[in-house]
Amino acid sequence: MKFDLHDVELVGRDTPDPLRFAFQRKKSAHAGGMTRPITGEAIQSSLQAAHALVPSDTHAPRCLYIHIPFCRVRCTYCNFFQYASSKSLIDTYMEALREEIRWKAAEAWTQAAPFQAVYIGGGTPTDLSAGHIHDLVSDVRRYFSLTPDCEITLEGRVNRFGLDKFEAALEAGVNRFSFGVQSFNTDVRKSAKRFDDRDTVLETINRLASYNAAPIVLDLLYGLPHQTLEIWQQDLHDYLDSGAHGVDLYQLIEMQGLPMARMVEQGKLPHPADTQMKASMFEMGVAFMAKHHQRRLSVNHWASDNRERSIYNSLAKTTAEIMPLGAGAGGNINGCQMMQNRDMDSYIAAIKAKQHPVTMLMMAPANKAVSAVIKSGFDAGVLAQRQLDRVAGAGMFQALTPLFAVWQKNGLVTLEQEGQHGYLSLTLAGQFWAVTLAQNLIEVLQNNTTTMAA
Repeated sequence: MKFDLHDVELVGRDTPDPLRFAFQRKKSAHAGGMTRPITGEAIQSSLQAAHALVPSDTHAPRCLYIHIPFCRVRCTYCNFFQYASSKSLIDTYMEALREEIRWKAAEAWTQAAPFQAVYIGGGTPTDLSAGHIHDLVSDVRRYFSLTPDCEITLEGRVNRFGLDKFEAALEAGVNRFSFGVQSFNTDVRKSAKRFDDRDTVLETINRLASYNAAPIVLDLLYGLPHQTLEIWQQDLHDYLDSGAHGVDLYQLIEMQGLPMARMVEQGKLPHPADTQMKASMFEMGVAFMAKHHQRRLSVNHWASDNRERSIYNSLAKTTAEIMPLGAGAGGNINGCQMMQNRDMDSYIAAIKAKQHPVTMLMMAPANKAVSAVIKSGFDAGVLAQRQLDRVAGAGMFQALTPLFAVWQKNGLVTLEQEGQHGYLSLTLAGQFWAVTLAQNLIEVLQNNTTTMAA
């Protein structure tokens, strides 16, 4: 096993404050491994073969991801905006999406086993009408085999999500709601192009949670322009006061080309928080959740009670296969990793022609299970020797201990070893840098695999 233990990009800096200074910045939004591109006519033949193949393990976890590519306005930090909400365009899109659902549900791969989780994301799915929400969820339940405890999540924003939509979703079978609040603070929200002020958001979430019909989960984003430590502290208190059943704490990832970057350059927004400030915000969030006895589900997610399970988020970070539906949806089936066409006209034309609306297809590497175990372990905060050795080969955890030892010296992990039971647990600093550490470990294993193959 070869790696450079003096490479600070790999092992981090030896610093008294690894939480804030171990690395210069977060490496990426998500960790991932090497893939092999498929192009041209081979895309369609590869996908047809993948959907026609019954998996050898019908007990393996699987999910559905359904993409709704509409928003009334583009938030300044968002990289997912596709189309402004329009009734006529939404009507046309929903007709094609429901056709894709019926088509994909009949495939051999689809019918081989039930799905454990369904996630309707976007975009802003809550911009759909009550009728569209009801029809979409009803179609999913009608045409796909779902496990009895299948988690069905509807994502969106609280703005214009009236009780008519909420009740239509519940009646159709939605049993989890995820709202991108990002911040409760009115000024922060306005600067990010979010609708509604703090009082309106709190009132709406309280009302939905009071139904006691399904978990209400919030996303909070830290590091936004105007978001001071005092405002972030209030955001955390507002989460508790909202009555929500769970919360994700995500750090702002600065991406060039987004409206926020342009507005900062033009002097219309102050700079967002730097890495050190975001580290302080993460530290504050972790301490706050522990103080108020929130149950931790991952390094970024907490639940206020046992109703919130976060099944889709957990499975999507493991070996679970995900069938994508809709323009802009991403997923993976039988080793094919795909992103469906974001262009509406191209997507609709492909569905009408019974062609997979995919222009970007990658074949997963042979060691995809290794990457999945690493991503899952680092998301949970601990990587177990038995799990890594099971997919990477006996002795792999031990072979990596020189790297783990330097990470431990640099304050990022704690290494525990008792016979064949080893555990690599992330410290608070390691939790903040979890994606960077996972990506580094995946690249180490891939580089060594490539070297040995050569």
